[in-house]
Amino acid sequence: MKDYFAVLFTGGKSLIIGMIITLREFFRPVVTVQYPREKLVVTPNYRGHTYLVRDEEKPEKHRCITCGMCQRECPSGCIALGGEKREGVKGLVLTDYRLDFTKCSLCGTCVEICPTAALDFSQEYRAVGLRREDFHYDLLRMVEEGK
Repeated sequence: MKDYFAVLFTGGKSLIIGMIITLREFFRPVVTVQYPREKLVVTPNYRGHTYLVRDEEKPEKHRCITCGMCQRECPSGCIALGGEKREGVKGLVLTDYRLDFTKCSLCGTCVEICPTAALDFSQEYRAVGLRREDFHYDLLRMVEEGK
């Protein structure tokens, strides 16, 4: 019988301590973000998927000169680009630039190695999808569409 009351006492004591903590936290300011209604502030050094940087003089164009350095240096092998030689144009013209974000390790080698600073990290933190193909980005099409 003595043990029964000891258990009741310790249980009641822990209940009161828990209620005091709950009451104290109830009056503190809210630190969570109500996600769908409020957006998070992303820090400038956040690394999302890479994207092609637009040229300042021609906003509809990109800076990529199709040298292939990003593709060669990528340790994950997630970059595939294609270029072709066109008449009247010096160098190669970028025809295809694909990023397989399912393989990307966000190491930043492609951004660092690019000689024309044509690649940068996006601020997109809401990359969601139901299929693997949802994370295969066509970066050239994104520049042409203005995304």
